[in-house]
Amino acid sequence: MYVRFGKRIWDIAIGLIALPFVLLIIAVLAPLIKLEDGGPVFYNAPRVGKDGVDFKMYKLRSMRVNAPDLIMEDGSTYNGADDPRMTKIGAFMRKTSLDEMPQFFNVLLGDMSVVGPRPDLRRETELYEGEEGLKLSVKPGITGYAAVYGRNSLPWKQRLSLDVYYVKHVSFLLDAKVFFRTFATVLGQEGIYVEEDGES
Repeated sequence: MYVRFGKRIWDIAIGLIALPFVLLIIAVLAPLIKLEDGGPVFYNAPRVGKDGVDFKMYKLRSMRVNAPDLIMEDGSTYNGADDPRMTKIGAFMRKTSLDEMPQFFNVLLGDMSVVGPRPDLRRETELYEGEEGLKLSVKPGITGYAAVYGRNSLPWKQRLSLDVYYVKHVSFLLDAKVFFRTFATVLGQEGIYVEEDGES
């Protein structure tokens, strides 16, 4: 019942409450993003959602225009503190997760949920093995179980295993736990980047 109906009601309620704050954040950061290099404010990131359907995930642009995709050995995308592709304002947004705030638009549109596995690129989904494909049986989230218990510091495959755990145990109580844990993770700036050993 919760997964089919309650979760969507919860998403809409939180999305509407967050909307004024999201608009304020965009109003403040948009001029700074534009002034730094003249590029677009938003980055419409292609991602794979529920049931393998592609959608555009909205983000504030944190990287330089036409930045190349740096791929790790495990097939995931590189995300490190020394990433030369990030702009100055982008590095700040990445640390505070403010670049992710426009994804509340995705939540209201129904592409995403507030809590769920973080969405992957199409090429990453093609590397799924075993039960990892279960990740696509639910809507991706702005925050998620793997996102708050390790974030980007965990190897990609380990994050996938946490995503599978979430899918198998999704409930209102688990979503509430992840939602409130998110504030501590973001404020504490935990696990923002890949570890120096190169894992992602």
